[in-house]
Amino acid sequence: MDVITVLLGILGLVLGVFAGYILRKKSAELKDKELAEKAEKILSEARKKSQDMVLDAKNSAFKIQDEAKNEERKKREHLNKLEAHVADKEKNLDKKGLELEKMQSDLETKIESVQKMRTELEQLHEQQEIQLAKISGLSRDEAKDMLLAKVEEDSKEEMLQAMQKVEAEVKQESKKRAQYIIADAIQRCAHETTAESTSTVVNLPSDDLKGRIIGREGRNINTFEQITGIDVIVDDTPGSIVISGFDLVRRYIAKVTLERLIEDGRIHPARIEETYEKVKEEVNTLIKELGEKAVYDSGVVGLHPNLVKILGRLKFRVSHGQNALKHSLEVCYLSGALAAELGGDVALCQKAGLLHDIGKAVDHEVVGHHAKIGADIARKFGMSNEVAHAIEAHHGEPEPETIEAMIVQAANIISNSRPGATKENLDTFIRRMTELEDMCRSYKGVDKVFAVQAGNQVRVFVNPEDLDDIASQKLAYDLARKIERNFQYPGAVKVNVIRETRAESVAL
Repeated sequence: MDVITVLLGILGLVLGVFAGYILRKKSAELKDKELAEKAEKILSEARKKSQDMVLDAKNSAFKIQDEAKNEERKKREHLNKLEAHVADKEKNLDKKGLELEKMQSDLETKIESVQKMRTELEQLHEQQEIQLAKISGLSRDEAKDMLLAKVEEDSKEEMLQAMQKVEAEVKQESKKRAQYIIADAIQRCAHETTAESTSTVVNLPSDDLKGRIIGREGRNINTFEQITGIDVIVDDTPGSIVISGFDLVRRYIAKVTLERLIEDGRIHPARIEETYEKVKEEVNTLIKELGEKAVYDSGVVGLHPNLVKILGRLKFRVSHGQNALKHSLEVCYLSGALAAELGGDVALCQKAGLLHDIGKAVDHEVVGHHAKIGADIARKFGMSNEVAHAIEAHHGEPEPETIEAMIVQAANIISNSRPGATKENLDTFIRRMTELEDMCRSYKGVDKVFAVQAGNQVRVFVNPEDLDDIASQKLAYDLARKIERNFQYPGAVKVNVIRETRAESVAL
C-alpha cells in the first residue's frame, strides 16, 4: 500500500507538472497574442501618423511652391514695369537730345548773328570816335580824362557828404554804445579819486636831533646809510630831514627805521642795526599781507605765493601820482566789468588787470619796459600765455591780439584818465600842447592853430584862398586820423577847422 500510495503521489505530481506546463504554455500564448495585437495596433497608429505627416508635408510643399510662383510672378511684373519705364525714359531722352541739338544749332546761329552785329557796332563806334575826334580836336584818352575829371568834380561834394553822414552815424552809434559800457563798468568801481605820492621827508621834533642823527664824526649817519642803502640829506630846512633812494621799499624801510629811532631817542650804530632788522621783517610781512589782501579783494585765484608778494610791493610804488597797487585793483575791477559787457573772459581779464603793472615792482632792478618785465614774471610763475600777452600789450606794444588784451588796455586808459588820477607837470603839458599845434600847423593852407581845453580841442584857422570848404572838411578828417596815430591822450580830441571868407569894397 505504501508503494501504491507513493506511485499515485508520483503520478499526481507528474500530472500536476504537466497541467502546470500546459497552463503556462497557454498563458504564454495569450500574452504573445496580446503583445502581437498591441504591436499591430502601435504599427497601425504609426502608419496612420506617418501618412498624416506626409500629407501635411506635401500640403506645405505645395503651399510654398504656390507662394514662390506668386513672388516670381510679382517680380516679373515689376521688372516688366521697370523695363517699360526705362524704355519711356530712353524715348524722352532721345527726344530731349534732339531738342537740345536743335537748340544748340539755333544758339550757334544766334551767336554768329550777334558776333556779326557786334563787329558792325564796333566799326560804327570806331567811326563815331574818329568823327568826334575830328570835330572836338581831342583824342580818345584826352576826352576820357576830361570826362572823368568832370564827373569827379561834380560828385566830390556828394561823396564827401555821404562819407561824413555815414561816419557821423557810425560815430554816434559807437559813442553811445561805448558810453553805456564804460559808464556801467565805472559805476561798479568806486575808488578814491585823489592822487597819492610817497613822502621822503621825515619830520623832527626839534633841530637838536639832527646832530644826534649825524653822530660823532658822522658815524651814526654813515652806519644808517650803509645798512639801509639810502642817502640821508641833512640841510638847513627846519624841523625835517630828507631821505633819498631809488628802491622804494628800501626807502620806506629807512623812513620807518629813522622814525622809530627818533621816537626811541637812542641813536647809535648797534641800535640802528637792530631797529633796521626789526623794521625790515615787519615790512616784508606787511608786503605779503598787502598782496594777499589785494588778491582777496579782487577775487583773483591761482596766483603763486611769490607773485602775490611781488604784487604787495606795488603799495610802495607811485606812478604819475597814483598808488600802483590801488591802480592795479581799479584796472582789475574795470577789466572784469568791461569783459562781462563785451563777452570776454572775465576771470582772465581780472587776473591780467591785477597783474598788468607787476613789472613796476622790480623795474628798478631789471632792465626793460615794465610791461615786458611783467609778462616775463607772469610766465615765470605759471600764468597762461593769454594773461602774459594782455600784460605785455596793455600799452599797445605789441598790438593786442585778443579781446581780453584790448579790454585790459582800455581799463588801464580809463583808470589813468579819471579826474585826479595823474599829476602832469607844467613843462610836460606845455611840450605836449606845442607838439600838437606844430603837427597841425605843418599842413598846407593852415594859418593859425590853438590847442584849448587841455588839449581836448584843437582849433585850426585856414587861409580861404588856399582851401575851399570841401578841402577844409578833408583837412579836419586827416588831422583827426593823424592825432589818433601819433598821440597818446585821455578821452577824445575834437578838431575844428575854421575857414572865414571876407568880402571888402571901398566907396569913393
